Amino acid sequence: MKALNFSNKWILVTGASSGLGYEMARQLAYQHKANLIITARRADKLNQLKAELEKQAGVQVKTVVADMSVPADVDRLIAESLNGQELYAAILNAGITFFGSHLELTEVDFERMLQTNVRSVVRITTEFTRHFETGKQEGGLMVVSSMAALFPVPYQAIYSGTKGFVMNFINALVLEIKNPNFSLTVYAPGGIATEMTEGEKFNDLKGWLMPVSQAAKEGLYALQHRKYTHIPGLLNRIGSSFMRVMPKRFIVGQLGRTYAKALAKLNTGK
Repeated sequence: MKALNFSNKWILVTGASSGLGYEMARQLAYQHKANLIITARRADKLNQLKAELEKQAGVQVKTVVADMSVPADVDRLIAESLNGQELYAAILNAGITFFGSHLELTEVDFERMLQTNVRSVVRITTEFTRHFETGKQEGGLMVVSSMAALFPVPYQAIYSGTKGFVMNFINALVLEIKNPNFSLTVYAPGGIATEMTEGEKFNDLKGWLMPVSQAAKEGLYALQHRKYTHIPGLLNRIGSSFMRVMPKRFIVGQLGRTYAKALAKLNTGK
């Protein structure tokens, strides 16, 4: 299967107002000359990015203000992505997390995370896969998961669960695809220095966060080259391979102690 060519093609990026999605959108425009459909909840951020990319990168940009925790917004995004331009690829990056004791997570926040991280991904992936399977055109879709799907993180238990779901879902679905020109990719980064990790709760964990520009570049490489599952960073890949031969309970326990220490410092103000 040949690599995807993003030049002058329409690509959807969800969660494009900040962090990884924002950086991927910029790299797609400046380096790959792709036209973009960008979506997020914040209209002002989307419009600023649209103005910049259209003026400085010379590409076309369509904005869709949508909240992936709202089913009606997800359906509207699907409709606007598949009408008015020929969709070539999609990056499902939008996601939310919770860092703290699971028992402190409210039912409202749980439902919002489930809808954003899981249900919207399944809904969009299903409809886009149907579109590409029916038309047999070339394209690709990438879902941003996490290394937390492979090694679940205590104090981010629900987040880990959602990322594990989407990884298994996409890894299984790809083997059902009949269109040889369409690919599904799972991108599983470790920690990334983004808006999601700017809070004080992550202060003690920031030393191992990957720069967002590097994470975005590797993510686009994974989509372009139709990777099945891609973990960015040589050390992450080596570490992942090494950890597979160690007891999972031990690894998860080490992660838990690291996160518990960070939470304890925050709660005591030390």
